Amino acid sequence: MIGPVRVVGAGLLGTSIGLGLSARGIDVILADASPTNLSLAIDYGAGRAATAGDAPQLIVVCVPPDVTADIVARELEAFPDAIVTDVASVKLAPLTELRDRGADVSRYIGSHPLAGRERGGPLAGRADLFIGRPWVVAAHDDISYQRATAIDDLILDLGATLVEMTPEEHDKGVALVSHVPQVVSTLMARRLTDSPASALNLAGQGLRDVTRVAASDPELWVQILGANPAPVREILLALRDDLDRFIGALADPAAPGARRQVAEEIAGGNTGVARLPGKHGQDRRYASLTVMVDDTPGQLARLFNEIGEAGVNLEDLRLEHSPGAQIGLAEISILPEAVSRLTIELAARGWRIVG
Repeated sequence: MIGPVRVVGAGLLGTSIGLGLSARGIDVILADASPTNLSLAIDYGAGRAATAGDAPQLIVVCVPPDVTADIVARELEAFPDAIVTDVASVKLAPLTELRDRGADVSRYIGSHPLAGRERGGPLAGRADLFIGRPWVVAAHDDISYQRATAIDDLILDLGATLVEMTPEEHDKGVALVSHVPQVVSTLMARRLTDSPASALNLAGQGLRDVTRVAASDPELWVQILGANPAPVREILLALRDDLDRFIGALADPAAPGARRQVAEEIAGGNTGVARLPGKHGQDRRYASLTVMVDDTPGQLARLFNEIGEAGVNLEDLRLEHSPGAQIGLAEISILPEAVSRLTIELAARGWRIVG
């Protein structure tokens, strides 16, 4: 990018964009309705405050979905020579609203980085937040490819992977991989509200995986789901049909065909999860090896170091702790051909391999 880049909204995404661009020497102009957020982001090194003579090349709007179209329209009017994008998690609704109000969408194209953290706000910002993450550009016919080049430059400079989709394709896609999983996670977590402590003490990593995103901000998700209702509802209706079949099979497990129905549903889930992209976006499955790790300082670091000394690349990691036990289980994902060698290497170094 050449810059300057104006970032409106100094939360997690806006601050992270500012940090990443500032690290490349690009002039970043920050704006936020909250003076505190703005001051924190500036102190953090994400950019500078706006001045009267600013002439940004690109404006990135990083505000909640329910005000995205308003802010984009304001920025288009205030800076008639700038290209404007936004990072909201829905793309069709803002574009439709901007068209309806007669905004100059020949200088606007929506985008969406699929990156985030469990915390928000400027202090959670990271310059490397977008590295290797998909960043969708939701193209439309009213803007030329040449004009949209600045947005491509932004994405590539921040280390993200550019993905081109239409607004409709994007909203259907995120409904499947983000919005419906949020609903399912939330509803499962609600089942825990009045559950006895004796049952919750049995919880393992599976339940934590299913409910991890249930701790998300309700206000934000009301906005997201309200802006993308049709695709989410379509998937939830299909999911309801799946649940009805499963419930029917469990009504009488001994009935002819009931066990087959359950098996086919589980096998269908196996097929679906096998399609999820693996490391670096490849549909490649890894083997798992579970190692017992003492709950003492330095043990996990030692495990990582000795995996490296064995010449094996750690592809992924999942940790699980048992209540009341002074050990943890580190489930490591590695290439299948390395399992036997690493098992021997770790056992020789005193590690206990589960199974």
